[in-house]
Amino acid sequence: MRNIDLESLHIFKAVVDHGGVTRAAAQLNRVQSNITTRIKNMEERLGVQLFRRQAGKLVLSDEGKVLMTYAEQLLRLSTEAENALRSGTPRGTLRIGTMESTAAARLPPLLAKYHGSYPDVQIELATGTSGALVERVNRFELEAAFVAEPFHAADLDMIEVFIEELVLIAPRHAPRIESAKDVQKRTLIAFSSGCSYRRILEEWLGMSSVMPGRVLELASYHAIVACVAAGSGIAIVPRSVLGVVRADREVAVFDLPPKVARARTCLVWRRGHQSVALEAMKQLLIGRTAAYDEEIEMASAA
Repeated sequence: MRNIDLESLHIFKAVVDHGGVTRAAAQLNRVQSNITTRIKNMEERLGVQLFRRQAGKLVLSDEGKVLMTYAEQLLRLSTEAENALRSGTPRGTLRIGTMESTAAARLPPLLAKYHGSYPDVQIELATGTSGALVERVNRFELEAAFVAEPFHAADLDMIEVFIEELVLIAPRHAPRIESAKDVQKRTLIAFSSGCSYRRILEEWLGMSSVMPGRVLELASYHAIVACVAAGSGIAIVPRSVLGVVRADREVAVFDLPPKVARARTCLVWRRGHQSVALEAMKQLLIGRTAAYDEEIEMASAA
């Protein structure tokens, strides 16, 4: 059986984007019968129904939604490859996922440098927890993502890009926290359960058989820090974020044990996936990491 050709995927996507065969035909300057035949041939080849009628409109079936995800990816890569070969430089759109902390504290200078080197690449950022971002990479919704360990790495390639120092924050005048026992039955303020930093904190507490009184889930570090400052509970955050949200004087900051405090941030992508724009990002990160390692070695030698 022949593979689906890019032209058929282009027609399929046009029907989805324009809400039906009539508008897609007008947009593509084709007769409607040609569009209908192409869609029918795709359905016969795949053995599934790509559309269903609902209130007189064509609506994607579950199988159609899956194909749409792949179609967008394949058509984008085709355009990117053609542009890159013609110009020799990355072009197109690069969809990257990132944790909120990385977006706030680490990415601005990196993205500025990338944009300066490759102005024809449009970067689209999506934020989320490490777990959610890994799932989106696996579903082809993102080309790559900045995530923190621990995360499920099956079928992913990765490079280490940052080391974050995690700290515990508490209300400004809270009693000193020196061990996990000191936070027994305190409220934990954190992102949703897919957050790697939350998992690190919960594992640290679990090693001492400590259970938080309850967990308050919020969606931003600004909100988390504000709730901690107001006395609602404790939280784990990267130290780099405290300066970004200007929280140094609003909360008490306590060091965590070294084995808990160091968290690797990695850029992950699907194994075998290649993209000119992503490759440029990886090379920029590898160069940055090498320069950082050299600085560390020089500082240690001094």
